Amino acid sequence: MLYFRSLLALNMDELESVPMSGSVVHFEIPADNVKRAQEFYNKAFGWQINQYPGMEYYMVGTTPSDQEGRPTSPGAINGGLGKREGPLRAPVFTIRVDNIDKTLETVKRLGGKAEGKKSEIPNMGWTAYFKDSEGNVVGLWQDSQK
Repeated sequence: MLYFRSLLALNMDELESVPMSGSVVHFEIPADNVKRAQEFYNKAFGWQINQYPGMEYYMVGTTPSDQEGRPTSPGAINGGLGKREGPLRAPVFTIRVDNIDKTLETVKRLGGKAEGKKSEIPNMGWTAYFKDSEGNVVGLWQDSQK
């Protein structure tokens, strides 16, 4: 119900100018000891966890994926594991959007707040974080234009 009230506060021109797919496409788990967490999730759930080249970040495969890393099972998502720092203090889910900058403008207008700056993931896209109206940190993902 609160979601619909927020939408009513925007005029239709504003709403149409913020294209978003809105799909949850990724999760992130923070860890104080990344190696320990890697072993835990691998042994507990059989997840495949591999370091992302050039970063202190690990990709988490929870389900079979295609050659680009996209899950092949409908509704399934993969994620990441990283050091507990910055906005990554508690588990975060990530929403795919068409335009991070416009989405962050909308988030601010609705009472949220950007957390840090938009970051590029080379050859893949951009990521950013925001706090929602309740103080929860949520991730955003924008694919690279190919």
